[in-house]
Amino acid sequence: MEYVEPIRNKKQIEHIKRYLKENNLRDYLLFVLGINSGLRISDLLLLKLDDVKGKDRVVLRERKTGKTKDFPLSETCKQAIQEYLEDIENTQGWLFKSKNRNRPITRIQAYRIINQAARAVGIQEAIGTHTLRKTFGYWAYKKGIDVTRIQKLLNHSSPNITLAYIGITKDELDNIYISLNL
Repeated sequence: MEYVEPIRNKKQIEHIKRYLKENNLRDYLLFVLGINSGLRISDLLLLKLDDVKGKDRVVLRERKTGKTKDFPLSETCKQAIQEYLEDIENTQGWLFKSKNRNRPITRIQAYRIINQAARAVGIQEAIGTHTLRKTFGYWAYKKGIDVTRIQKLLNHSSPNITLAYIGITKDELDNIYISLNL
């Protein structure tokens, strides 16, 4: 499996959102919910419409850890959900329905959606489904959220794992020492 990176450029995020929104609201919602929730793709794809329809929070049991995940939906997510619900006919079943509506899209299909959108807007770095989760962690860190809180949100065992996971390099950490000059 290829190592993927978070999207570190907000303009690129906006370009992907615009591209996906113009082409497919389901795929747009997948991207928006992915980068705003930090969920693993396996958990995202198992969401049902009833998990998000008219809700302020999402509650689920993570497949990998078995832990309950309970988090609020941002306004961006709520808006994307609303737009998607207005666009679809049947508001029951899987949130990310495949063409065979009896099941959700696959991880492979999700990868293709995200990767194709990234390539369409000119991103050449390795991008995949895990990019969504890493992007969530990266931007939380850049916003000044304490790494131990991000660690908890991502269910990592240590802050070092979280920093490596979201692509914060030793050089970036060294720059803190150099730039302080107290």
